[in-house]
Amino acid sequence: MKSSKKTEPAKPVNRGRHERNCTVCAHPQRAEIEQRFIAWESPAVLKWEFKLADRSSIYRHAHAFGLFEKRKRNVRAALEKIIERVGEVDITAAAVVSAIQAYAKINAQGQWVDRTEHVNLNELFDRMSKEELEAYAANGELPGWFTQTVSATVGDGEEDESD
Repeated sequence: MKSSKKTEPAKPVNRGRHERNCTVCAHPQRAEIEQRFIAWESPAVLKWEFKLADRSSIYRHAHAFGLFEKRKRNVRAALEKIIERVGEVDITAAAVVSAIQAYAKINAQGQWVDRTEHVNLNELFDRMSKEELEAYAANGELPGWFTQTVSATVGDGEEDESD
Protein backbone atom coordinates (compact mmCIF):
# COMPACT_ATOMS: atom_id res chain seq x y z
CA MET A 1 0.00 0.00 0.00
CA LYS A 2 1.43 3.36 -1.05
CA SER A 3 1.44 6.38 1.20
CA SER A 4 -0.58 9.36 0.04
CA LYS A 5 1.89 11.83 1.56
CA LYS A 6 3.70 14.05 -0.88
CA THR A 7 7.39 14.59 -0.48
CA GLU A 8 7.99 18.20 0.43
CA PRO A 9 11.24 19.99 -0.21
CA ALA A 10 13.50 20.08 2.84
CA LYS A 11 13.14 23.21 4.93
CA PRO A 12 16.28 25.29 5.31
CA VAL A 13 18.09 24.60 8.55
CA ASN A 14 18.35 27.33 11.15
CA ARG A 15 22.16 27.27 11.49
CA GLY A 16 22.25 29.04 14.86
CA ARG A 17 19.72 26.68 16.42
CA HIS A 18 21.45 23.69 14.91
CA GLU A 19 24.87 24.73 16.24
CA ARG A 20 23.50 25.31 19.74
CA ASN A 21 21.93 21.83 19.91
CA CYS A 22 24.30 19.74 17.79
CA THR A 23 26.69 17.35 19.52
CA VAL A 24 28.88 17.21 16.41
CA CYS A 25 29.19 21.02 16.29
CA ALA A 26 30.16 21.04 19.98
CA HIS A 27 32.62 18.16 19.62
CA PRO A 28 36.31 19.10 19.93
CA GLN A 29 37.06 16.87 16.91
CA ARG A 30 34.29 18.23 14.71
CA ALA A 31 36.58 18.85 11.72
CA GLU A 32 37.86 15.27 11.81
CA ILE A 33 34.31 13.88 12.07
CA GLU A 34 33.24 15.95 9.05
CA GLN A 35 36.31 14.99 7.02
CA ARG A 36 35.89 11.30 7.72
CA PHE A 37 32.17 11.48 6.87
CA ILE A 38 33.04 13.11 3.54
CA ALA A 39 35.62 10.33 2.99
CA TRP A 40 32.81 7.75 3.31
CA GLU A 41 33.58 6.59 6.83
CA SER A 42 30.64 4.74 8.33
CA PRO A 43 28.50 6.98 10.60
CA ALA A 44 28.12 3.97 12.95
CA VAL A 45 31.90 3.80 13.30
CA LEU A 46 32.14 7.58 13.78
CA LYS A 47 29.40 7.46 16.43
CA TRP A 48 31.28 4.80 18.37
CA GLU A 49 34.77 6.26 17.93
CA PHE A 50 33.83 9.84 18.85
CA LYS A 51 31.39 8.77 21.60
CA LEU A 52 28.34 10.44 20.05
CA ALA A 53 24.80 9.61 21.20
CA ASP A 54 23.72 8.09 17.89
CA ARG A 55 24.54 8.15 14.22
CA SER A 56 21.47 10.25 13.41
CA SER A 57 23.29 13.21 14.98
CA ILE A 58 25.94 12.81 12.29
CA TYR A 59 23.30 12.69 9.55
CA ARG A 60 21.52 15.80 10.93
CA HIS A 61 24.84 17.64 11.06
CA ALA A 62 25.72 16.52 7.53
CA HIS A 63 22.37 17.80 6.21
CA ALA A 64 22.74 21.12 8.03
CA PHE A 65 26.17 21.80 6.55
CA GLY A 66 25.77 20.31 3.07
CA LEU A 67 28.21 17.48 3.67
CA PHE A 68 26.23 15.02 1.57
CA GLU A 69 27.04 16.94 -1.62
CA LYS A 70 30.73 16.92 -0.74
CA ARG A 71 30.49 13.21 0.04
CA LYS A 72 28.82 12.49 -3.31
CA ARG A 73 31.59 14.34 -5.14
CA ASN A 74 34.08 12.21 -3.19
CA VAL A 75 32.75 8.86 -4.37
CA ARG A 76 36.29 8.02 -5.50
CA ALA A 77 37.21 7.67 -1.81
CA ALA A 78 34.58 4.96 -1.37
CA LEU A 79 35.84 3.13 -4.44
CA GLU A 80 39.44 3.45 -3.20
CA LYS A 81 38.43 1.69 0.02
CA ILE A 82 36.91 -1.18 -1.96
CA ILE A 83 39.95 -1.49 -4.21
CA GLU A 84 42.40 -1.33 -1.27
CA ARG A 85 40.63 -4.16 0.57
CA VAL A 86 40.62 -6.54 -2.38
CA GLY A 87 43.05 -8.92 -0.68
CA GLU A 88 41.25 -8.86 2.67
CA VAL A 89 37.69 -9.83 1.77
CA ASP A 90 35.96 -12.46 -0.35
CA ILE A 91 34.80 -10.71 -3.50
CA THR A 92 34.70 -11.70 -7.13
CA ALA A 93 37.20 -10.58 -9.71
CA ALA A 94 34.32 -9.00 -11.62
CA ALA A 95 33.48 -6.81 -8.61
CA VAL A 96 37.08 -5.59 -8.38
CA VAL A 97 37.25 -4.90 -12.10
CA SER A 98 33.93 -3.02 -11.92
CA ALA A 99 35.18 -0.89 -9.02
CA ILE A 100 38.39 -0.07 -10.88
CA GLN A 101 36.49 0.79 -14.06
CA ALA A 102 34.15 3.06 -12.12
CA TYR A 103 37.09 4.69 -10.34
CA ALA A 104 38.77 5.41 -13.67
CA LYS A 105 35.64 7.14 -14.99
CA ILE A 106 35.15 9.54 -12.07
CA ASN A 107 37.08 12.78 -12.30
CA ALA A 108 38.44 14.87 -9.42
CA GLN A 109 35.10 16.70 -9.13
CA GLY A 110 33.24 13.43 -8.58
CA GLN A 111 31.65 13.52 -12.02
CA TRP A 112 31.23 10.42 -14.17
CA VAL A 113 33.15 10.90 -17.43
CA ASP A 114 32.74 8.38 -20.24
CA ARG A 115 35.82 8.60 -22.37
CA THR A 116 34.46 7.40 -25.68
CA GLU A 117 36.14 9.72 -28.16
CA HIS A 118 38.74 8.25 -30.47
CA VAL A 119 41.35 10.07 -32.48
CA ASN A 120 42.66 8.76 -35.76
CA LEU A 121 46.27 9.96 -35.70
CA ASN A 122 46.73 9.06 -39.37
CA GLU A 123 43.99 11.53 -40.31
CA LEU A 124 45.66 14.21 -38.21
CA PHE A 125 49.03 13.59 -39.88
CA ASP A 126 47.27 13.77 -43.28
CA ARG A 127 45.99 17.25 -42.32
CA MET A 128 49.52 18.52 -41.60
CA SER A 129 51.09 20.86 -44.14
CA LYS A 130 54.40 20.06 -45.79
CA GLU A 131 56.18 22.54 -43.48
CA GLU A 132 54.56 21.00 -40.37
CA LEU A 133 55.56 17.49 -41.49
CA GLU A 134 59.16 18.64 -42.11
CA ALA A 135 59.33 20.28 -38.65
CA TYR A 136 58.01 17.09 -37.09
CA ALA A 137 60.55 14.96 -39.00
CA ALA A 138 63.44 17.29 -38.12
CA ASN A 139 62.83 17.85 -34.40
CA GLY A 140 59.66 15.98 -33.37
CA GLU A 141 57.71 19.24 -33.03
CA LEU A 142 53.97 18.91 -33.57
CA PRO A 143 51.86 21.93 -34.55
CA GLY A 144 49.73 23.50 -31.79
CA TRP A 145 46.44 22.55 -33.45
CA PHE A 146 47.54 18.87 -33.47
CA THR A 147 48.22 18.65 -29.73
CA GLN A 148 45.09 20.66 -28.91
CA THR A 149 42.99 18.22 -30.94
CA VAL A 150 44.50 15.17 -29.26
CA SER A 151 44.39 16.61 -25.70
CA ALA A 152 40.77 17.69 -26.15
CA THR A 153 39.78 14.03 -26.08
CA VAL A 154 41.39 13.35 -22.68
CA GLY A 155 38.45 14.88 -20.82
CA ASP A 156 37.67 17.50 -18.18
CA GLY A 157 41.13 18.99 -17.80
CA GLU A 158 42.72 15.70 -16.77
CA GLU A 159 46.17 14.99 -18.09
CA ASP A 160 46.78 12.11 -20.45
CA GLU A 161 48.65 9.45 -18.47
CA SER A 162 49.66 7.41 -21.50
CA ASP A 163 53.11 9.09 -21.77
